[in-house]
Amino acid sequence: MNPLLAFHAIRVGVGSATERRCWHLLLGVLLSVAGPVLATPFTPTDPDRVLEKLPLVAADAKIRELQELRRQLSGWPDDLELALRVARRNLELGRAEADPRYYGYAQAALAPWWNQNPPPPEVLLLRAVLRQNRHDFDGALADLRQVLAANPRHAQAWLTRAVIEQVQGEPAAALRSCLTLRRLTSPLLFNACLNGALGRNGQVEFAYASLRRALENALEVDVEERLWVTTVLAELAEQRGDAQAAETHFRDALALGRRNVYLLGAYADFLLDQNHPAEARALLQDEQRADNLLLRLALAERRLDDPAWQRHADILEARFAAARERGDETHLATEARLKLDLRQQPVEALQLAQRNWAQRQREPQDARLLLEAALAAGQPAAAHEVLDWLARVKLEDRRLAELSRRLREFSS
Repeated sequence: MNPLLAFHAIRVGVGSATERRCWHLLLGVLLSVAGPVLATPFTPTDPDRVLEKLPLVAADAKIRELQELRRQLSGWPDDLELALRVARRNLELGRAEADPRYYGYAQAALAPWWNQNPPPPEVLLLRAVLRQNRHDFDGALADLRQVLAANPRHAQAWLTRAVIEQVQGEPAAALRSCLTLRRLTSPLLFNACLNGALGRNGQVEFAYASLRRALENALEVDVEERLWVTTVLAELAEQRGDAQAAETHFRDALALGRRNVYLLGAYADFLLDQNHPAEARALLQDEQRADNLLLRLALAERRLDDPAWQRHADILEARFAAARERGDETHLATEARLKLDLRQQPVEALQLAQRNWAQRQREPQDARLLLEAALAAGQPAAAHEVLDWLARVKLEDRRLAELSRRLREFSS
């Protein structure tokens, strides 16, 4: 993500346009931390190598700007500020296009400082983001500890840490990180972090009401902030079992007009849960770059008896095979769901879901995947660790509660 944020409305420091843009990028990448899993990034060495011919909508200004920045960096590879700009632009495009190669370019731009001991704080923060993208959560948290040791008021580092702690299934730790943001960010951003953690810590009703009130009372809300907060509200509403409210929040988030892979995946899951596969297919028809979106498209197609699901499942399996050859296991949850819901191979799905859980990828959707696979495979004992985790963190989620009840009945 990026260095020094400061947003006039967030009161984290100075408020230049450049710094506000960095903060927008932080929000966008953080929103994707728990969302689509992208392959381990290829780290190129040639700054002029063409990644891919993208649609003009994406390629126009942003791609040309990035190409110009990369040309400048090739002449001045030790210019830290320029390297940070290139890395941030690549992170932004990697998120927007769901293309992991941009993450490789971001890392390549930071190569002169990557292995320094320690790197500059701005590089440490970006390295933490890239490490968490590869599920190297320990490495990411170690980088963040260094940033915070040098500057305990570094809001970006605290927010990044809170999000990683949530991904790891540690909402109490995330809550502690969020609480430090009280006087470092805007009230709305603080509330989004705080209530997102509370919602996974046994207080979903309070969290939903509190965050909705904070959004209603916010005087100035940036588009990226609103996107994040509205998506969190949608997911909290789902946890409460309020499908109508969740639908409203998802539609409000989409209406902001910012393409976000995490939002698309979350809304597609909601539509599939509500038995609206035609709407899910329409939502994702042109979204086949990210594995998690292609999977959801295939799931919708299968429910609609659209034979295209077979071709899309084959494409996904080829991608997973290529990832395994690279030693990349960030796709385990997506592959497990493919095995479970498309290939009807519950035993294989359960094994993949267990490996995903062992990586400390422990969000509600990871728990749900493992519970569903354990039920389908007829192996309720395989779900004990997840059931224990649900009890420990006191997660309130009607879907998970129903799965837990069914597993207990199966065991009795």
